[in-house]
Amino acid sequence: MVAAVRILVVEDDAKIASFVTNGLRQSGFAVDPCTDGHAALDLAAGNPYDAAIVDVMLPGLDGLSVVRQLRASGNRVPVLFLSAKVSVEDRVRGLQAGGDDYLTKPFAFSELLARVQALIRRSTQATGEPTRLTVGDLTLDLLTREVRRGNEPVELQPREFSLLEYLMRHAGRTVTKTMILEHVWDYSFDPQTNVVDVLVHRLRSKIDPDKTRLHTQRGVGYVLRPA
Repeated sequence: MVAAVRILVVEDDAKIASFVTNGLRQSGFAVDPCTDGHAALDLAAGNPYDAAIVDVMLPGLDGLSVVRQLRASGNRVPVLFLSAKVSVEDRVRGLQAGGDDYLTKPFAFSELLARVQALIRRSTQATGEPTRLTVGDLTLDLLTREVRRGNEPVELQPREFSLLEYLMRHAGRTVTKTMILEHVWDYSFDPQTNVVDVLVHRLRSKIDPDKTRLHTQRGVGYVLRPA
């Protein structure tokens, strides 16, 4: 099974960290933010990230040292450095430390997103990991966040995308409301809430208007099957 696309963000500036983290989450990625190098190493040791965004100037252990230690430990996660330093020498030092790309501040989120997607795409092509999910005539691209039903594009909101991704990863198996709550919202809601029903209704109206793909198992949950 394909793992969820998860990104580590290491940035001590609260505004930039919030800007990047919220933007990535709204784009459908799972994100783990932290503010210092030691915490970054701890997170990287316990999680198989698809990419890392690392500020060069961090308190304590700087970003270059973080990436050097990652590479020394055999961790090959693609790294995008963020830095206010704009000289060629600074960019070269970042790449020599083991970084894969370098983006100077200030930056547009659209450029950061495109660079992260490119890093992940190159990494998955190198390892042979699939980046597209298919169930029947439904296809979902994990990198471009594009969904199609047959040849027709389907426009989804971020949580609708996350729900469909989760259902497609578990195609043919019933998933409960609690499982959906924990995955889509990344933390637990009151199991009595109706947010799952509302989200499933919205998703069904977009991907399954003829009600042949997304089925309700009353009292249990939902299951996605090929039409």
